[in-house]
Amino acid sequence: MANHKSALKRIRANEKKRLRNRFQLRATRVMVKKVRISKNKAEAMEILKVASAMLDRLARKNVIHKNKASNNKSKLAKFVNKLAA
Repeated sequence: MANHKSALKRIRANEKKRLRNRFQLRATRVMVKKVRISKNKAEAMEILKVASAMLDRLARKNVIHKNKASNNKSKLAKFVNKLAA
């Protein structure tokens, strides 16, 4: 157990951040899955915009690596472009 006041505060803050990061990462994964299961190109494009923004946000906050975000966005864009109109 921590002995200093600041260390106790850091433990509390880290736990809050961990939970927030976990929630945002899970929400982003759900959006990516929605893009993957959509059959309609117009619908997939709308969901792709939201998913891309979420991935960028996670990369900006260092929850995921920026290259991982880029790779995911690229793969999703390829998938959506292959869908029939």
